[in-house]
Amino acid sequence: MKAAFFSPVFYLAPASGGWPTPASRYSAQEARRSMLTALEQFRLADEVGFDWVTVAEHHYGPIGLTPNPMVFAGALTQVVRRAHIALLGPNIPILNPVRVAEEFAMLDTLTNGRVIAGMLRGTPNEYVTYNTNPAESRDIFEEAILLIQHAWKQSQPFGWEGRHFQFRSISIWPRPLQQPHPPIYMSGSSQESASFAARNRISLGLAVTTVPQAAVSIACYREAARAAGWTPQPDNILYRLSFHVAKSDGQARTDLEESRRLPQRLSPVKANLELEAAVASTGYYGTDVSKQRARVLQSQGVDDQIAAGQIVIGSADTVRSQIAQIAERLGAGVLDLVPAFQSGEPTFRSIRLFGEEVLPRIRDL
Repeated sequence: MKAAFFSPVFYLAPASGGWPTPASRYSAQEARRSMLTALEQFRLADEVGFDWVTVAEHHYGPIGLTPNPMVFAGALTQVVRRAHIALLGPNIPILNPVRVAEEFAMLDTLTNGRVIAGMLRGTPNEYVTYNTNPAESRDIFEEAILLIQHAWKQSQPFGWEGRHFQFRSISIWPRPLQQPHPPIYMSGSSQESASFAARNRISLGLAVTTVPQAAVSIACYREAARAAGWTPQPDNILYRLSFHVAKSDGQARTDLEESRRLPQRLSPVKANLELEAAVASTGYYGTDVSKQRARVLQSQGVDDQIAAGQIVIGSADTVRSQIAQIAERLGAGVLDLVPAFQSGEPTFRSIRLFGEEVLPRIRDL
């Protein structure tokens, strides 16, 4: 099993106000502190042996200061010297797919072939960012992925005449260092997405969900892959969850409770719930709100989250045991791990303990 360290690059100062969050709540100094903290966490994760580091795209709020994850990944190329850099990823329906193909190729060259290419459909509220039609987002997403792959593979100029994209001539420079292209992952929480990924031999990523819900998508993915004539391997399946490791189970719980008294230290699960509630109140989800909210637990009890596979927490022994249970149920070969809270010395200690005491003991899972 591989481990990825994911930071959404949370804004570390309090900044409530719904979505879109008013810019009056923003401080340039706090944003810089937040970004530098994330870079130091990524540096440490690389140092202690995490296989990947992960960034993603978010807009109009403090849940993530990476509206362009390609820019942040460029900074990571100067900080992360060994681990793969996974962009999971750009929100494809709101972007120019040829530009995405070019930027991935640049990063793959800068990292000497250490880029993982994640393709996200994004959330309905984020289509407002660049005025994308939510009703067409799935079709746009699927066509864009095929175009990106084609741009990476073709060595001669070509044209593209699709439903959503038309280009007279495409010939990207630089080319990806990895041939024919970097490994591709896409979000597959819905059965439609899981089937599309399997038909096109794309690896599957699952986030903001639970182990039982993820198991349904993975079963659909494996079935569709069999029909397409191939068998997914563990590395073809990524599952994202929170983590916190301490010297003892009691200390891990104490760290978590103390973090919850500080408003700037948001848990990823709580942050996603709050974001979805804020977005739902604006009407941007429309009738999709029930589907979005159904993907995460309403209860915030840590024991419920452990049982659902949304967090692993405790001593190194306990966390290893919790991960083994998730691996057995899902067969996922990559865990994308988000700190249970976003700043402070306990988070840095947790990253180090995971790399030094947990990671060597989950390689055989």
